[in-house]
Amino acid sequence: MFALRVIGAVVAIGAAVAAPAAAQELEPRAFSAAPVGTSFVLVGVGNTEGAFVLDPAVPIENVEADIQYVTLGGGYTFELFGRQARILAVVPYASGEVSGDVGGVRQTQELEGFVDPRIKFSIGLLGAPALSVEEFGGRARQTVVGASLTVMPPWGQYDAENLVNLGYNRWAFKPEIGVSQPMGQWTLEGSLGAWFYTDNDDYQGATRSQDPIVALQGHFGYTFDNGAWLAGDVVWFSGGRTEVDGVENSDRQENSRLGLTFSWPIAPRHSLKFTYSTGATTRRGSDFDTISLTWQRVMF
Repeated sequence: MFALRVIGAVVAIGAAVAAPAAAQELEPRAFSAAPVGTSFVLVGVGNTEGAFVLDPAVPIENVEADIQYVTLGGGYTFELFGRQARILAVVPYASGEVSGDVGGVRQTQELEGFVDPRIKFSIGLLGAPALSVEEFGGRARQTVVGASLTVMPPWGQYDAENLVNLGYNRWAFKPEIGVSQPMGQWTLEGSLGAWFYTDNDDYQGATRSQDPIVALQGHFGYTFDNGAWLAGDVVWFSGGRTEVDGVENSDRQENSRLGLTFSWPIAPRHSLKFTYSTGATTRRGSDFDTISLTWQRVMF
């Protein structure tokens, strides 16, 4: 049970695997405690398919996407000022197509290349002291309050002449605070964060800016005796209106998504994580279904 608990705490770190829409992430156990000196690698595959809800004034209708992606990542948990800290990096590669009706004519754009990577730093503020593997395994679970900063550099595939790209050609930053409350084998989690964006100064010969997007997540999970866990996920996000050369677009988002995450320890220090999410309400932006499978190996 000791080993299962240690591995189970780290296994959830892979939840930050990048999805095509940054504001719509569902990350159960993102602020759970883990022992210091733990490193991990992960490989994920997935598919995103669905529609995009655009401003009615835009002369493009019935926009749909079908994207497959592979994600490589890794991370390390360490001590910082006596607290548990963690660094995580994930690099997705995607391919697929986006299609839509332009002037009554169906058009399709193929996509393939790297998506903007993500680098996430987090630290436990309460209930997450820096503990060794042995100390962590003998300590009862406690309430954890943590903070994180995710950075998304503009290193993905981008072509200014395309309306749709895998990269955004801008920097993005997400500060976030979260809490994890254990209740026996159940865990209740919540987090509040916001994405902030720099300008894209090469958007079809113009400058495109975007307002921040606020995101509120909630998760309710159960850990089984063998170390497997299951979580129900929900996220609500609002904001993100864009401007092109100072002209506002009617594309402010106020959407929500529901998801399910299941992690299974397939061997000592190895696990498989299955995730599924779907749009619950969509006013503007992407209304899609995402399914993924991630393998993770933990090393002490």
